[in-house]
Order: sequence, then C-alpha cells, then structure tokens
Amino acid sequence: MGDHRVDRRVGERLAQELAYGGRGQSAPLPRTTEGEVRGRVKFYVGRIVYLAFARDETMMGFAFPKEWRDAALESEPEKFVRPTTGDLRYNWLVVRLAAIDGAEMAELVTDAWSMLVPRRVVDEYLASGPS
Repeated sequence: MGDHRVDRRVGERLAQELAYGGRGQSAPLPRTTEGEVRGRVKFYVGRIVYLAFARDETMMGFAFPKEWRDAALESEPEKFVRPTTGDLRYNWLVVRLAAIDGAEMAELVTDAWSMLVPRRVVDEYLASGPS
C-alpha cells in the first residue's frame, strides 16, 4: 500500500505513542497501562483491555460497540475483521493495520479508550488539546 498506511512494523509503536506515550513516559490517554500477555502487547484502563496487537503486528483489536460491529464489517470488509469466536461477546473489533493510516489509527485508539473511562475524563482530555 502507499506510504500513508500504517506499516505493520511500526503499528504497535505508533499505538503505544498514542495510547501511552511510550514506556516510562506520562500517558497522554489518562488511566492507560500497558501489558504483555502471551507475547501480545495490550493496553488497559483498569483491568479492561481496549487495544491489543496480533503477535505478527499485522492486526489490532480494539474496543468497539458490538451493536455497530456488523455495520463496520459490511461497509469496509477490506479493513475490518470479525473477532475470534471467544471475543464476539465483548465490545471488540479487529482492523488490518495495512488498511489504515496514522490519523485513522489515532481515532480508533482514542475512541476505544473513551469507551472505558468516565465521560469527565474524556472531556478533560479533549479540553486539554491533545496533540
């Protein structure tokens, strides 16, 4: 794909910068923590995952309203992938990193995070003018 797409090798690092500001730095998305489970990097609010990467870094799972999941899958099947059977019960969707650019990734990450934190935290974050 073109240069504007998220390269699979940098996708995880880009999301890390968006969600957590890199290891050891203050988190631009409040209440975010990072962890690794069975070789997969995941981002949490509390104990709930809102972002996870495939081991090969070609796909990213993210919090997404399950009521809208089928519409997203039908409207852009080249971009979105149905979650595994075990994840269908959750508010979750998977995206191919090669099919999105950095701006869309930033939007998906921020929207996923905003599903888990109190509205007040989202409003304060947006009012602070994040970069």
